[in-house]
Amino acid sequence: MMRLDHVSYACGPDGLAATAARIGETLGLEYVKGGVHPRFGTRNVIFPLQNGQYLEVVEVLNHPASDKAPFGQAVRARSELGGGWMGWCVAVDDLAPFEERLGRQSVPGNRKFPDGRELTWQQIGINGLIADPQVPYMLRWDEGTEDLHPSKALDPKGRISKITIAGSRDRVRDWLGQPEQSPVGDVEVVWQSPNGNPGILCVTFTTPKGEVEL
Repeated sequence: MMRLDHVSYACGPDGLAATAARIGETLGLEYVKGGVHPRFGTRNVIFPLQNGQYLEVVEVLNHPASDKAPFGQAVRARSELGGGWMGWCVAVDDLAPFEERLGRQSVPGNRKFPDGRELTWQQIGINGLIADPQVPYMLRWDEGTEDLHPSKALDPKGRISKITIAGSRDRVRDWLGQPEQSPVGDVEVVWQSPNGNPGILCVTFTTPKGEVEL
């Protein structure tokens, strides 16, 4: 199994709260505080979406972990450019094929809730995203955390309908190991500027306000 899990947006110089509020107003969607990722030196807010997906807006913290962890480095680099789309993530059942192909182990991630519960996962591929922002990173949610998935934080009112990426579909398919089925499901992907600066150009959401491009 491989599916689109979430898209990540790095906050701008005005900070996490202001960036999230601006996006919320644009989309007409509610968000919740996601909390701190202590291993990565980041924190986020979550826009729960339909189809088990979500939009995260993420901010790097002034914390030693953010200088060491590739995810923290990626967030910092994008925020220093003014913020914007940082990347996308696919959830998989098994990270072993990616660990073998990339020649390194996945790393653990966690987020603690105010009530003491903890959401945990393993991820790999952030270094690839830093080097080539058109490719996603891969994540495997740990067993027993299904009820804590960020898409379930609210009753979702919107969904991702289209992602426009500067890059090459063939490059991304190679990165993902040539999956038989599309990892994005019913989400439309438009590929543009294969020879330009790679990365997400925009994401289109179906919302109570209609189709909104961010």
